[in-house]
Amino acid sequence: MRRFTTVLTVLLGIFPLTFGSWFLFSGHGAAAGFGIDPWPTGIASGYFAVKGIRDIVTGLNLLALFALKQRRATGILMAITALIPITDMITVFSHNGPAATALGVHGLTAVVMLIDAALLLRERAGRTVDAPQPVGAHS
Repeated sequence: MRRFTTVLTVLLGIFPLTFGSWFLFSGHGAAAGFGIDPWPTGIASGYFAVKGIRDIVTGLNLLALFALKQRRATGILMAITALIPITDMITVFSHNGPAATALGVHGLTAVVMLIDAALLLRERAGRTVDAPQPVGAHS
């Protein structure tokens, strides 16, 4: 289970780097998948950079803590960070965006992040959760 959690956590750290980069370098192209149409134009299109850097920093924060072997802290940050896709989902719904995108992209992301956070938080320091106990060991 620890290996699965490791892979999931790394992916959840890398995905926002990818999405954020798309918003920074191809805002209108990336915006199509977010779920709000039409997206801002003119001066308001500056929000692409805001969304892009938000996602990049989110991914970097998660990966930095995880690289420092702070799995519990990563789990806490992951749980808190799940508020971002939850808010994105609410934003898509409140702007009459497609329910499939609100739930299938943002809602599903939040659920996966919360599952990963729970998996990270249930781990025991120094050993895996499902490792066998030595004979005679008491917990």
